Amino acid sequence: MAYASFIARRYLRSRQRHGFLSLITLISILGVIVGTAVLVFALAIMKGFELEVKQRIVGTTAHVSVFHRTADGITDWEPLEEQIATFPDVKAVAPFIYYKAAVSSSQANDGVIVRGIVPEKEAEVTRLRESIVTGDWQLKTDSGRAIMLGHVLANRLEARTGDELVLYSLRGEALSEGLPPRIMKFVVTGIFETGMYEYDASLCYILLEDAQRLFLLPGKISGFQAKVADWNRADEVAVGIEAKLDGGLYATDWMQMHRNLFSWMEIERIWAIVALSLIVAVAAFNIVSTLIMVVIDKRREIAVLKTLGVPSSGVRAIFMWQGSIIGIVGTGLGLALGLLMCWVQKTFNLVSLPPEIYFIDSLPVIVDAKDVLVVGLLAIVISFVATIYPARRAAKLYPVEILRYE
Repeated sequence: MAYASFIARRYLRSRQRHGFLSLITLISILGVIVGTAVLVFALAIMKGFELEVKQRIVGTTAHVSVFHRTADGITDWEPLEEQIATFPDVKAVAPFIYYKAAVSSSQANDGVIVRGIVPEKEAEVTRLRESIVTGDWQLKTDSGRAIMLGHVLANRLEARTGDELVLYSLRGEALSEGLPPRIMKFVVTGIFETGMYEYDASLCYILLEDAQRLFLLPGKISGFQAKVADWNRADEVAVGIEAKLDGGLYATDWMQMHRNLFSWMEIERIWAIVALSLIVAVAAFNIVSTLIMVVIDKRREIAVLKTLGVPSSGVRAIFMWQGSIIGIVGTGLGLALGLLMCWVQKTFNLVSLPPEIYFIDSLPVIVDAKDVLVVGLLAIVISFVATIYPARRAAKLYPVEILRYE
């Protein structure tokens, strides 16, 4: 039915009476353009924020973590460290101790999560060193033991570099026997800012040896952190590591450790697509009304076509083509506009954000080809569905009744 697309294009190009139909056709196209562009831009922003969150997480915690299945810790851990380092895709390994403690400054008290690390090895598996905003990356001082704090935690404690803090261990047999907790003094040498509130508000770092003494873990560690070649495949590497280690150990990846966060982000993404698709749906209603008015305006032409032998399916195809062309043109221009908006924001950073709230200073934009394809197909499908009812109405017109009064 090549004539169907030809006639549909003629209807779109022809000057309608008083220009009214041409105006509402233009409005229909603009509606599809706006809806498609907004959907592309919104998904690019969500993708940008998602990537920023992932980078913040993998910058503070390693791609893969290995723990003991009990709280006793890992003994004789040096050979295990070498074994994990030999796994394919593993680029670096670092031991750590991870326990809760209480902290006290001259101004305030708080609860913290203490990580005992080897600074040289930690720098190979995380980007914590790059997050230092005040002070230096060091856990050794001439005057005593050193500690690094998250900036939110430091603000709550009113602590600055050079200040002295006291850590109180909440672990050990002494507590069960009614003895006081183990206490150690530290000097603040660095304050870091990862951009993740839960880390900046609760984490502090000390030397692995100091953590072993504080938590009564002589020669033991809580686990290992491993950096892999591709952090998007960290789950596969974790499964491979766990399969070859002793049964008392297990491995988990960074996505599994934050699965609640990423599940929420995925749900938010799905509902954002649904909500923003309503803009395209509104444009589809414009297509419906446009085609209905064209059908009313072209009743005589439809009657003539049917008299010349054009079947009802041919008439139906004419108006489905017309609506589909509106949808395709609007979708194409909308995708182009959306991509242009993404490029402008990414290049010139027109939309800025307060970094103290969002941990970044401009709106992040990441264009995903799959998202663009999905948006394009969704807009075209919605536009096509909108043509069905008006096209069927046109196909059901009877030429005798129409021409009788002409």
